[in-house]
Amino acid sequence: MRKRVLLLGLAGIFVISLSGCSTAGKKKDLEIQGLRNQVSALESQMPAKTEETSIPEQVAVKSSEMPMESLDKSGEAKERPSARQIQAALKNAGYYQGVIDGKLGKQSRQAIRDFQKANNLSVDGKVGKKTWAALREYLKKKVK
Repeated sequence: MRKRVLLLGLAGIFVISLSGCSTAGKKKDLEIQGLRNQVSALESQMPAKTEETSIPEQVAVKSSEMPMESLDKSGEAKERPSARQIQAALKNAGYYQGVIDGKLGKQSRQAIRDFQKANNLSVDGKVGKKTWAALREYLKKKVK
């Protein structure tokens, strides 16, 4: 008899522990509803924020119209050239044979090193100020 009572008691405790607290589900539902309300409030603010941050069409500048570089007070270039500009200049100078894809991969880096070596520059495979100063002239003109 004692074993039955003990087993029934343990079974009851087991069932109760599996069912969990009834307020936990309600708490989760309230939290989810609160988050949904916050999302709705933010979504309703989006059109106004989009209008505030949008650039008028007459002010927008196409990337192709942007200057290649900007100068600081000393007249030195302060922005680095893009990968496409580097590849185009290397191709025009006759050092790069690949596709101008804007990715400085193995072939581009080798072309940079070859250009640096031919122009008595530090051979590091990177386009720094000195390398770009020598390479920049080939951006518009073709050697080959």
